[in-house]
Amino acid sequence: MTKPEPTQRITEPIHVSGPDGPWDPVREGMDRHGNAVVHTTWGEWLTGAVADPALRPLLGRDWQRYRRTPDPTIRYRFVASRLATKFTAAAALGVRPAELDLAYKIGGRPYLRGLDQIDVSLTHTDDLIAVGISRNGRIGVDAEPADRHMSFDLLQSHVCTPAERAALEALPEAGRTAELLRLWTLKEAYTKALGQGLRLGFTEFGFGVDTGGLLAPDGTPAARGEWAFTTRHVLGRYLISVACHDAGLDTSPDTAAHTMLDEGFMGAVAGLLDPAGSLRPGAEG
Repeated sequence: MTKPEPTQRITEPIHVSGPDGPWDPVREGMDRHGNAVVHTTWGEWLTGAVADPALRPLLGRDWQRYRRTPDPTIRYRFVASRLATKFTAAAALGVRPAELDLAYKIGGRPYLRGLDQIDVSLTHTDDLIAVGISRNGRIGVDAEPADRHMSFDLLQSHVCTPAERAALEALPEAGRTAELLRLWTLKEAYTKALGQGLRLGFTEFGFGVDTGGLLAPDGTPAARGEWAFTTRHVLGRYLISVACHDAGLDTSPDTAAHTMLDEGFMGAVAGLLDPAGSLRPGAEG
């Protein structure tokens, strides 16, 4: 069987308009490709999130941070991004969002406690929120306004490899600006997938102009098909880039709760909830 092209191994970004989804495409993307990418806006979650009486158990450990954030705009964007992450993961795993424990690694990268098989990436810019989830390996997602201007003259020595600089210099100015933005989001997505963020210099790896393959600084291929990359325009005004790694493990396509969730972890979560669905007094979070 012929292996799909790299861009065909990543699920097309799915727009959800709030807690009601649609969520079926997330499950379908996980079943077909082992990954899914959701995008939404924080305003689409605002009314439902703030008015939801179950907000505290939904936020879990993030509840105190939400309550302590004084700026209302920052507070509402925070809660929207966390709920979008939990609802996306819940749709992929076939569980209720409140059953998932969202935690953070050093540097702020989110992960699902007790679910080592699942990788999660979160990004936001302006009013856009994007969440990536994968069962095949690492995933990284980055987004920028499609009209963001990036100066090639100022950034080329900090962002581009020699091969990328040569290719960009051959483009007209408008095309060069758009392509530089695409390369920037791809590099952000890749370093996020690696868990490196800005610690990995952007001049140490590259991508082909108009293509998504990973390249060495001199322009030669730097991967053997284990990475897939894609860039898409969404909502008419944003650019989303996704980096997906296929670890080559024989992972089960079944991501239902009873096969993916650690029983001890789920017991601990259940113990934090009283019959009414709120956290017990003194429980962490």
